[in-house]
Amino acid sequence: MRNMMNNSGVLIVMIALLAGCGGAEEEQPDETVSTAQVEQAPDPEPEVVEEQIDPLEVAISAQVSLRNDRRLMVEGESNLPDETLVQVIVEREVSGVNWRERTRIEDGTFAAGPFGSGSGLPDGGYTVRVEVSEGSVQPEAVQARIGREGQHLTGELVRQSRHGLGQVATYSRRFLVGSEPRRTRDQVEVLERPGSR
Repeated sequence: MRNMMNNSGVLIVMIALLAGCGGAEEEQPDETVSTAQVEQAPDPEPEVVEEQIDPLEVAISAQVSLRNDRRLMVEGESNLPDETLVQVIVEREVSGVNWRERTRIEDGTFAAGPFGSGSGLPDGGYTVRVEVSEGSVQPEAVQARIGREGQHLTGELVRQSRHGLGQVATYSRRFLVGSEPRRTRDQVEVLERPGSR
């Protein structure tokens, strides 16, 4: 008899569980349908339209001059936007020693220097380079014209950045310092100390 009561109790519990589960099944499809309806009606996302920017063919030129103290000045011109950050580097070919200065383009021009030690530059070959800094470090107004990664820059001076940060432009020119012209096969400017003739 006890076994029968246990079986009856188990049967009642099972019926109660099934009845409870059955009621939830009927209401659940309505909730799923309303949820599905909400998901089907998302707000349209605004389209981002990027403005078309014409490529900028980079032009840079630089002139070097030797001061009375045998230190070098670099002045140049460029068609890059005002406030463009550039680095001017003067390197001695024999030793690889270099001097650097950061500057900005203002009204299409830039100037840097004096370059060299206090005793002046020794005679020999030198290279002057003008490097346009990566687009990501340029002021916003410059980025608007050249692109955040310099993607709007074109021309023979433009190349991929060494660090993979987009395109940059580099101008390079070789010159000799000294009072006697050196024998050379390439085009090179010879700078003499002012007043040495």
